Amino acid sequence: MNSIKVLRNNNGFTLMELMIVVAIVAILAAIAIPSYQNYVIRSKRGDAMGAVLSAAQAVERYKAANNFSYANADTAGVIPTQVPVDGGTAYYTLSLSNVTATTYTVTATPVAGSSQEGDGNLSINQSGVKRWNGNDCWPESGATC
Repeated sequence: MNSIKVLRNNNGFTLMELMIVVAIVAILAAIAIPSYQNYVIRSKRGDAMGAVLSAAQAVERYKAANNFSYANADTAGVIPTQVPVDGGTAYYTLSLSNVTATTYTVTATPVAGSSQEGDGNLSINQSGVKRWNGNDCWPESGATC
């Protein structure tokens, strides 16, 4: 009877195995979260670019209906005031400025406190010149132009 072996059924994980899993999850989260946040910023910027183009089209329709003049388009409520245009929490505000009989500028400004804060203004004028963050371009295919 001296040779009776006690068999133990070990179930579960050791502390070391658990810490390795926690470390792996932390590394994955450190990579995934900034990538996701960047994607959200870029997709909302895309929404704003579409809204700015739609607003510019609305201003052009206003011109066609008003003796081919942009005058008073800024007071006529021609463009929506925010992005998203269908309500919800705004992350850009739209404005119409530099309005004369022959010129206008539609600008999307990021809302302070939103995920877009610090992303830079998007604008387009009557000549179709697009500007973003002080550059004469739009980041249509990525984060920079």
